[in-house]
Amino acid sequence: MRFMVIVKATKDSEAGAMPSDEELRAMGEFNEELVNAGVLLAGEGLHPSSKGARVFFDGDQRSVVDGPFTETKELIAGFWLLELKSLEEAVEWVKRVPNPTGEQSQIEIRQVFSPEDFADASPEVLAHEEELRARTAAQREA
Repeated sequence: MRFMVIVKATKDSEAGAMPSDEELRAMGEFNEELVNAGVLLAGEGLHPSSKGARVFFDGDQRSVVDGPFTETKELIAGFWLLELKSLEEAVEWVKRVPNPTGEQSQIEIRQVFSPEDFADASPEVLAHEEELRARTAAQREA
């Protein structure tokens, strides 16, 4: 099972404050543990919402709103994509995430859909999705 581990934004991350060396070292050590355990598929920090945009959909209409966005508690500062056996295992990993500043923060864990979740889809849709996954993997390897 794949899990998206979502690091929620803080006032500091939204202000564009970069992590201290201590924070970077602690996170680097944790990331190394994930790599050594063979569970890390991807993981990155994100720029603040002031450098982003939102696209709103209303039927055929599209509108774009540039950041920053005001609801910090709803924003994302970074993520990990992990391959694990269960939600419980994901929770155990997340409990080990360093918090060198000691400030209050929040991390959300969400399971990523897998092909098995779409068993009721047509064979054509499933085949097309599998082909896209294979092409994406081949592009990453090239």
